[in-house]
Amino acid sequence: MQKTLGYMRKAITEFDLIQDGDRIAVGVSGGKDSLVLLRGLCLLRRFIGIDYEVVAVTLDPCFEGVEGDYSAVARLCEEMGIEYVLKRTQIGQIVFDVRKEEHPCSLCARMRRGALHDAAKELGCNKVALGHHYNDAVETFMMNLFIEGRIGCFAPKSYLSRKDLTLIRPMVLAPENEIRRAANRNGLSVVKSKCPVDGHTKREEMKEYLANMEKGDKGFTDRIFGALRRSGIDGWGYKDSKKGEESDE
Repeated sequence: MQKTLGYMRKAITEFDLIQDGDRIAVGVSGGKDSLVLLRGLCLLRRFIGIDYEVVAVTLDPCFEGVEGDYSAVARLCEEMGIEYVLKRTQIGQIVFDVRKEEHPCSLCARMRRGALHDAAKELGCNKVALGHHYNDAVETFMMNLFIEGRIGCFAPKSYLSRKDLTLIRPMVLAPENEIRRAANRNGLSVVKSKCPVDGHTKREEMKEYLANMEKGDKGFTDRIFGALRRSGIDGWGYKDSKKGEESDE
C-alpha cells in the first residue's frame, strides 16, 4: 500500500486536491480501485498534515432489479471507523430495461454521477472523490482521440458549479498494477460487478489495445501520459496550468 499512498500523496499535493476542513464523499462501487482509494484516504489522514473527513457512498444500480451485496464494503468502513451510506437506485432498470440502450455506458455514467453528487450534498460534503487512476487517464485520452476525434481527458480536479462541489481524483498518478497489488495485499474484498456489459465495452477494447502496444513498445503508455501532462489540457499541466472544469450534467 505504501507505493499507492505515495502516488496519492503526490497527486493531492501537485493538484491541490484536499484542504483542511474538507468533507469528502468517496464513491465506492466495491471494485478494487474505489476500495483502495477509500482505504488510502483514510490512512493518509494520519500523516499527510491535512484535517479532512471521509464518508463512503455506494450507489447500487440494482441490475435486473436485484439488490447487490455490499456487506464487505460496510465491514471495511466499520473497521476503519468511517460513515457508510448505501443508496439503492433504479439506474440498471432504467438503462437496460426501460431505455434499452444500445450503448448503455454513457447514460449509466451520467445517472450515477448525478446520483452521487446529490448524495454528497445531502451528506454535507464539499468534495467527491473518484477512483480513476493513471491507466484510466491514458485510456480516456486515447478514446477521446480515436472515437470522438478530439483532444481531451477528465481532469484531476474539477469544480461543479451547479452543485457547488469539487470533484477530485487522488489516484490519477497511480498505475493500475500498483492498485491491484495494494488491494490484494490489504485483503480488500472486491464486489464483482453485475453489469450486463461488464468486460465488453469500448474501454475494455482500448485497455487491450494499449496492453498490446506496450508489449511491443515498452514505455508506450508512459509516453502518452507524459504528452498529456506536458499539454496542460483539462488541468493536467503542472502547478501553473489552468485547472480543469467539468460539466455536472
